[in-house]
Amino acid sequence: MRVARMRQRCRTMSAFVPPSPALRITLLALAVLTCLPEAAPIAAAGELPAVASRQRAEKKSFTDNEIVEGFLKTAFGAEYHLAGRVDRIRKFDGPVRVYAESDRADRKTQLARVVADIAHRVQHLDIAMIDTNEAANVRVKLVRDRDLFRTISSFYGAEKAREIRSSLDPQCLSGFRKNDNFEIEHSDVILTVDNGDFTFLDCAYEELLQSLGPINDTASVPWTMFNDNVSMGYFDVYDQYILNLLYDPRIKAGMTVAEVKAVLPAVLKDGRAWVKRVNDLND
Repeated sequence: MRVARMRQRCRTMSAFVPPSPALRITLLALAVLTCLPEAAPIAAAGELPAVASRQRAEKKSFTDNEIVEGFLKTAFGAEYHLAGRVDRIRKFDGPVRVYAESDRADRKTQLARVVADIAHRVQHLDIAMIDTNEAANVRVKLVRDRDLFRTISSFYGAEKAREIRSSLDPQCLSGFRKNDNFEIEHSDVILTVDNGDFTFLDCAYEELLQSLGPINDTASVPWTMFNDNVSMGYFDVYDQYILNLLYDPRIKAGMTVAEVKAVLPAVLKDGRAWVKRVNDLND
């Protein structure tokens, strides 16, 4: 169970499910975030008191070991493992284009801000919103809470949807398909639109970021949003380190832990310099 302070309680699960032969899917990774609803006016992340208080208290200084530990624990493995290899790096190997399907213009605007923020803070990730579904490799479905189960069923089938609902009662979900080289080919994200701004933004950041590759949740790293006990609502410094390491060109899809460790010192040095600059951090 992931517990946030005040009004929201959430939990996340990462799952690997068997491939679909018809679609030639070699891997489907699911990251599910469950949250209780809250009421709040439509706002950007920085305008929300719940986000502002977390940003004021945020830890921004980390040792190399702290950063590497979180990266290895989230980029490899899966919290809920059903099938498929999880001992390799998984990431997009090219531009990421995000399409939002919804009649809620306000939530689409918030999602566009989230995507732009991720693009701004991850140096080697080319990610942007796009207006057509056909050209997108990340599809975000924005639905009302009452339509969530039906939407999950349309994505993953009725049996898997019933399993997800009975075990987690989710409000947000994301999944990706990879090829034989562990390159992510397509991701799907489902977000509910009617459970308050903080819940929407917290879901949007976590699900979008996990759909890019760091699918494993860990309770042993207290600074990452990929921890069931942590809620953010914004793109924190620690997770910026994780995503910047993952999308450095020297970290390639399909790498093992040993292969990653061989290049991490140089990658971490450059990642530190970027995160410091984009966040205006002191030494």
